[in-house]
Amino acid sequence: MFKQLFIFSQLLLLFFYHSPTIFAQSPAPAPAPLDPPNVVGILKKAGHFNTLVRLMKRTKMDARIFSLLNDSNPLTIFAPTDAAFARLKSKTLKSFTYQQRIQLIQFHIVNSLLSTLDFDTVTNPLSTQAGDNSDYKFPLNVTVDGDQMSIKTGIVNASVNGTVYSDDQLAIYQVDRVLLPLRFFPPPVPAPLPPKEESPSDEDDEDKPKHSGAMPVIYNGLGAKSFVCSIIIAFSLCV
Repeated sequence: MFKQLFIFSQLLLLFFYHSPTIFAQSPAPAPAPLDPPNVVGILKKAGHFNTLVRLMKRTKMDARIFSLLNDSNPLTIFAPTDAAFARLKSKTLKSFTYQQRIQLIQFHIVNSLLSTLDFDTVTNPLSTQAGDNSDYKFPLNVTVDGDQMSIKTGIVNASVNGTVYSDDQLAIYQVDRVLLPLRFFPPPVPAPLPPKEESPSDEDDEDKPKHSGAMPVIYNGLGAKSFVCSIIIAFSLCV
């Protein structure tokens, strides 16, 4: 009996040895891709970006930002606080067209990931979602003076006064002013100069009558006859 069990166990070992797939573990499932950061959720959680969130939703830029992050595009967002929007002149935001409101949000989105250390070496003007960053379009310049980071647009000078969120794909910085682009405020067109008065030329002077200081001598028929008669009378008396 013992001999039969021994033979049976050896056969089982041989069977398992030649059938390794029985014990092979199934490959572990690949980890699900992480969802991109929810910018609107981050701003809502921060608690003082309500105007910015509403503007993102109304312009559908929240969906655009999600799509960019979902396609692995690194971004940096400068987020104006509610107090920053309150500093705008009355009805400034309402005066913008729908397209301008889209461009306003795009102007706050930089097409690269910037850490606080990158501000020292960044190349100005920055490239934003608004597009053309040349003069009188959408220039955005960052300067660093000690611990103070500033953003200049040609219209406003804003200060970066905090980090709202940061990871290896997205950075959100709090700014104290709404970044208004030059494109929305073109330089005034100078008024045309008045026509220059032309000085009279010599040719014009030749066409004009010239006046001398002498009294004009007027000759007419009656005056000539009287003159002749006076001469005759005077001659007769002399004779």
